[in-house]
Amino acid sequence: MTAEKICDTVSRIKSRYDFSDVYSLCRDMHILLLFYPMGDYEGACKGFFLLQSRIPSITVNSDLSESARRIVAAHELGHAVLHCRQAGTKAFRDFDVFDSRSAMEYEANLFAAELLIDDRELADMLKGDISFYDAARRLYVPPELLDFKLRAMKKRGCEAEPPMIAQSEFLKKMSVLPCE
Repeated sequence: MTAEKICDTVSRIKSRYDFSDVYSLCRDMHILLLFYPMGDYEGACKGFFLLQSRIPSITVNSDLSESARRIVAAHELGHAVLHCRQAGTKAFRDFDVFDSRSAMEYEANLFAAELLIDDRELADMLKGDISFYDAARRLYVPPELLDFKLRAMKKRGCEAEPPMIAQSEFLKKMSVLPCE
């Protein structure tokens, strides 16, 4: 799936639903959202999407910070929206599919970045005297997620250049995601 199509999908979802936060969005889209303790060490599962008996569900590691739970929920929502057909055969678990070669992980990361980071808010931040890393901190997102967002914005004409190239497996490698 192209980045443009993913961005359009997120835009349609935001206009169709009263988007205030990812948790409400899951509820409004009739996706069961569960929180379960899975540890906060580097190899701990961050979350997964599962479609069973035609019931979509997202499980998020409750041991993570609130901002991390929000990011993981958005990433898994990306799988629910973009990869629901593939989920009929297996669950999306971060230890199996967080792989830089995985197109589905790239797509879910881009979906999360588009959903959670507002174009105008980010553009206004970057017009000021705020660095890329300060913007990520102020938005409560890892720099890698901000990289996904800036690259999508660049394709839409934004001139900002991210100082890094994030890999799709960045969520798996993080032991502690950004704190509130």
